[in-house]
Amino acid sequence: LAWLLDSDWLLPFDHHLISWTDTHATTHVPEPSVIRHVRSWSNIPFITVPLSRTHGKSFAHRGELKHAKRIVVKLGSAVVTRGDECGLALGRLASIVEQVSVLQNQGREMMLVTSGAVAFGKQRLRHEILLSQSVRQALHSGQNQLKEMAIPVLEARACAAAGQSGLMALYEAMFTQYSICAAQILVTNLDFHDEQKRRNLNGTLHELLRMNIVPIVNTNDAVVPPAEPNSDLQGVNVISVKDNDSLAARLAVEMKTDLLIVLSDVEGLFDSPPGSDDAKLIDIFYPGDQQSVTFGTKSRVGMGGMEAKVKAALWALQGGTSVVIANGTHPKVSGHVITDIVEGKKVGTFFSEVKPAGPTVEQQGEMARSGGRMLATLEPEQRAEIIHHLADLLTDQRDEILLANKKDLEEAEGRLAAPLLKRLSLSTSKLNSLAIGLRQIAASSQDSVGRVLRRTRIAKNLELEQVTVPIGVLLVIFESRPDCLPQVAALAIASGNGLLLKGGKEAAHSNRILHLLTQEALSIHGVKEAVQLVNTREEVEDLCRLDKMIDLIIPRGSSQLVRDIQKAAKGIPVMGHSEGICHMYVDSEASVDKVTRLVRDSKCEYPAACNALETLLIHRDLLRTPLFDQIIDMLRVEQVKIHAGPKFASYLTFSPSEVKSLRTEYGDLELCIEVVDNVQDAIDHIHKYGSSHTDVIVTENENTAEFFLQHVDSACVFWNASTRFSDGYRFGLGAEVGISTSRIHARGPVGLEGLLTTKWLLRGKDHVVSDFSEHGSLKYLHENLPVPQRNTN
Repeated sequence: LAWLLDSDWLLPFDHHLISWTDTHATTHVPEPSVIRHVRSWSNIPFITVPLSRTHGKSFAHRGELKHAKRIVVKLGSAVVTRGDECGLALGRLASIVEQVSVLQNQGREMMLVTSGAVAFGKQRLRHEILLSQSVRQALHSGQNQLKEMAIPVLEARACAAAGQSGLMALYEAMFTQYSICAAQILVTNLDFHDEQKRRNLNGTLHELLRMNIVPIVNTNDAVVPPAEPNSDLQGVNVISVKDNDSLAARLAVEMKTDLLIVLSDVEGLFDSPPGSDDAKLIDIFYPGDQQSVTFGTKSRVGMGGMEAKVKAALWALQGGTSVVIANGTHPKVSGHVITDIVEGKKVGTFFSEVKPAGPTVEQQGEMARSGGRMLATLEPEQRAEIIHHLADLLTDQRDEILLANKKDLEEAEGRLAAPLLKRLSLSTSKLNSLAIGLRQIAASSQDSVGRVLRRTRIAKNLELEQVTVPIGVLLVIFESRPDCLPQVAALAIASGNGLLLKGGKEAAHSNRILHLLTQEALSIHGVKEAVQLVNTREEVEDLCRLDKMIDLIIPRGSSQLVRDIQKAAKGIPVMGHSEGICHMYVDSEASVDKVTRLVRDSKCEYPAACNALETLLIHRDLLRTPLFDQIIDMLRVEQVKIHAGPKFASYLTFSPSEVKSLRTEYGDLELCIEVVDNVQDAIDHIHKYGSSHTDVIVTENENTAEFFLQHVDSACVFWNASTRFSDGYRFGLGAEVGISTSRIHARGPVGLEGLLTTKWLLRGKDHVVSDFSEHGSLKYLHENLPVPQRNTN
C-alpha cells in the first residue's frame, strides 16, 4: 500500500460506510468522497471537476452527463472483435482504453464490461490447431508442402477459456501505458442470485474503485449456464444476466452508477431497422416508446440485438442510471465517442425519463422544412403582407417587447461587457428602425421567389427557364442582438425559406416575445411553423450536425463564434466571415477635412461591430505633417489605444506599443497604424493581412481611387466613405442575415437575394434525346429568349 500513501495523492473519505462481507470477516470500507485529486502519472492531461450528485434519479438532459462520476462502459462483441470475428480490433481497443484513462484521470470512477474472450480464444485455438495439423501432416507425408486443412468448429466455452487470460493481459498492457491498473472480475448469473456473492462482488468493486483501479467485468463464458427466461426483467431487483448488455445494466444498478455507455456497431437506436430507407436515429428515447420502434436482426456477433440493449437500458434507467447507446466501431468517431458522450454532445441515443415540454430540435427542423415549402408557394403579395404585419406588431407591441428586454438587461448586468450590453439593448428608436427595414424587405419581396433569370429555346416546342427558388432551411445563430430575430425572420419569409433560430441565452426573454410575434404574423396565411426558435438545451455544435435538416448555417456574432461554427459544421455550408479586419488607406492626396471625420466614424462610432476600422494605413509622405498630427490628436481625444506596425515603429524614437500581429480584430477602441509607400503597397498589405471584409481609400485623386476600387479583392471596397456603411440596411437591402466574405454564393451584406438559389424548368412535348442524335430528326437551336422585366418598384 506504499503507493496509496504517497503524499501527492490525497484520499479524503466521506462519512457514508458500506458493508463488505466475505466468508471470513465483515469490514467497513469507506466509500470515496466527492472528488479525488488524482495525480497524473502519464502525459494525459486531467481536470478536476465537481462530480458529486445524489444517486437515485437519472440525468434528465445530455448536458448533465458531464457531472457523471461513476461510469460503466459496455463494449459489445462487434466493437471488440475484427470483421472476420477471429481476433480483436486492436486499434479500437487502444482508443477506448485511452478515453477511459482520460476520464479516470479526471477523477471519475470507470468500469468496463467487455466482450472479446471468445474471439480472442478462437484466434488462439485456430492458430494452435493449424500448427498441430501442419506438423502431423509434414511427419505423415514427409513433405513440407501443406494441403488445405479443414478447421473444426470450435466450441464457444472452450474459446472463452483459452482467450480470457490473453484478453485481460492485453487490457493490462494498454492501461499500463497510462499508469492505470486494471483488475478482472468474472461473473455468472448465479452470482447475482446468491446474496452472499452479491455482497462480496459489491465490496470488491467498491474497494477497487477506491484504489483508483479500473474493474474489467465479463461473464464467465467458460462455465456460464443458460439464462433463466422466467426471471428476465421482473422488477428492479431482478434481471437475468444472459449477455453483456444485461450484465452491464445489472452492474450499473448494483453499483449505483451515474451513466452506462453501451457501445455497439450502430449509431444508436433507430425507429426502424438501420439501413432501411426511412430509418431515423432516435436522439432521446423515453420509457413507453418501444411501440414506435421496429427492431431488426441482432448484430453479426454477440448474444443480443438492439432489442436486448433497449430492455437492459430501460431497466438500468428505472434503477436510476442514465444510459447512452452509441457506435463504437465507426473510424471517424470511435476515437472520441466515450469522451464526447460524457461531455454532453449529441452522440447516439440518450435514454431519459423526462420528456421535454416542446418539440425536439429534429422535429423543429422538420416543421421548418414543411412550413418553408408552404411559405414558398404563397403569392408574393401574401409574403409581403406577413412582413408588413410583423412590422406593425413591432410598434404596436412596443411596451411588451421593451419590458422583456428590460428583464434580459437586468439579468445580464455585471455579466456582460458594455459593448455586448449595448447590442442587447432595445429601444423605441431601434424598434421603429426595425419596422422601417422590414417594410423595405416587404417591398423588395414582390419579385424574388420564382423570378425568371434566363430563358432558352432548346428546340422547337422545348423551352428552358432558370428561376429563383429558396435555399431550403436556414439555421441562423446569433449572439446578444435580439433585433436580429425579426430582421432575419423577415428575410426568410420574403425568400420563402424555413428558418431555425438559435439566440444567445442572454436575450432569452426578448427573443421569446419577438418569436411569438413572428409566428402571429405568419399565422395570417397558415404558415406559423416556418420559423422556429430553438429553446432546448441543444449545443451549437450539435445543431451543426443536422445536415439532413439544414441547408445553410449563418452565424451572426463574434469572430470566435463564426470560427467555432465553421469548424463544427459537418457537411453544411456556412455563410459568414470569421473576422472583420477592415483597413482604411489615407493617400498622399487625401483631403484634410475628410480624413479625421472618416477615421472617427469608422473606428469610434461602434468599435465592436465587424465593419469597424482595425488598421489605418498612412502614406509615408504624410508622416510629420499637420494632417497626421490631426489624426493622432483625434484618436487621443476619443481614447483610442494605438498600436504601431513594424514600419511605423521604425520611423519613431518613442513609439506606441508595437503590434503583435497585423491580423488582429480588436473590436474595441484600439487601432493599428502602419506606413505604406504608395497605393500598390497598401493593396498588397490589405491582401496579405486583411479578411476580405471592408476596405477604404481616402483620396481626392480619382484615378488612384479607381485603381484601388478595382484591385482590392474584398467583399466591400469604398472611396471616401466610412467602413460602417458595410451593412444591409444602409445598402438599402432592408436588413441582412450577415456579412459574407466567402467567394461562393452571396458576398458582402447578405440580403434577400443572397438567400435564393435557382432551379431549371424545362417544358417540352414528347421530346427525347435520341431525336437529336447524328441521324435524328431534330437539331438544337439554343436561342436566347427575352426575360420578363423585373418589377423594380
